[in-house]
Amino acid sequence: MSSLSERQKDELHKAILEYLHANNFTDAFNSLKADAGIDYDPDPKAKYAGLLEKKWTSVIRLQKKIMDLENRNATLQEELSLSPAKRAQMQTDWVPRAPAAYVLTGHRGQILKVAFHPAFNLIASASDDSTVKIWDWETGEFERTLKGHTRAVNDLDFDSKGNLLVTCSSDLTIKIWDPQNDWRNTKTLTSHEHTVSSVRFMPGDQQIVSASRDRTIRIFDVASTHLVRTIVGHTDWVRCVAPSDDGRLVASCSNDQTARISDPLTGETKMELRGHEHTLEVVAFAPVSSYAAIRELGGLPDNDRSKRPGAYIATGSRDKTIKIWDTISGQMIRSLAGHDNWVRALVFHPTGKFLLSASDDYTIRVWELTTGRCIKTVQAHGHFVTCLAWGRMSGPDEAAKPNGTATDDKAAEEHKFVNVVASGSVDKTIKIWLP
Repeated sequence: MSSLSERQKDELHKAILEYLHANNFTDAFNSLKADAGIDYDPDPKAKYAGLLEKKWTSVIRLQKKIMDLENRNATLQEELSLSPAKRAQMQTDWVPRAPAAYVLTGHRGQILKVAFHPAFNLIASASDDSTVKIWDWETGEFERTLKGHTRAVNDLDFDSKGNLLVTCSSDLTIKIWDPQNDWRNTKTLTSHEHTVSSVRFMPGDQQIVSASRDRTIRIFDVASTHLVRTIVGHTDWVRCVAPSDDGRLVASCSNDQTARISDPLTGETKMELRGHEHTLEVVAFAPVSSYAAIRELGGLPDNDRSKRPGAYIATGSRDKTIKIWDTISGQMIRSLAGHDNWVRALVFHPTGKFLLSASDDYTIRVWELTTGRCIKTVQAHGHFVTCLAWGRMSGPDEAAKPNGTATDDKAAEEHKFVNVVASGSVDKTIKIWLP
């Protein structure tokens, strides 16, 4: 046992004496006081009050952290024992596994969305507590809180270079924040007539697309904040909206149990997708990297149209299923069943091999796209899992460093894909999942 300094011994004895007195262990209190030769009078306001309990709970927390780190170390050692080729394959195909590297706490309400900065090691979280928080995902450290909305912040998105952050809220507004200018709220858009559920930058970052409980999808010009177009068609609350990678299509989903594919230039509905039996919570365009796997899943031919962005989407619903669709024919390619509760979030794996989903059953599931099988289930949170995001980073020439944050240019060396996933939950925490 390591020896304590005289000062440390004195503080330990007094903390023990305070504990014994608080719990009415009078004989033990008097015995220790006499044996240690300490002249100490208990004081409930003194610094020793409750100190022993605090130290004990700190030890328990540290023990848990040590166990998590030991588990993580064992996993890493196992990976290091593999051949270089096998390790490279594992890194490429990496999917979340317990335990999470960090658990970020600080929000006073459920987490509704998370988004990674495209160039630096930052993540933004939107919460039911009306705030947005900025975190360093590499260290798990809190950076700052963005205040401005007066009700729940339902969604958020960085532009492609990380120069702007857009948020939307139940307060009927959309706000644009400037990371380069101390994260100030520089613009507020007020056009929707009810809760704004979803917001995204359109490719090119010149426009923003949003979805609302007022049953509309709206497109705004970022520079002027003018409303460019209102797209109608859904007959109930529009929960989620997402543009295709080339910006030629917009996918949306609604309480009306449909997903729609629309032309953002004309507002015309290209396709209405029916098949779910409850509210659709999320819609996501499949990346081109996943097309081969999706074609194999559905037994579809390889043709020219299936090589362009926007050919396939995935939808998640309160009916507990995920469905993969062909956006041109409207054909449902496959329904993925396995979750025991609402499906809240979907993200495609960058390799195109997997689809990740999050659910009110507290789990994140990994689906193999070629077969439609759930190949992994992660017990992710202690409550409903509301959102998922996959980290990506671009080069330093494509993004400006946000002011007032603890990041540096080492976080943005070269254009590369980063293996990091974030999830948020009704349990008020964000979890960071690293290799």
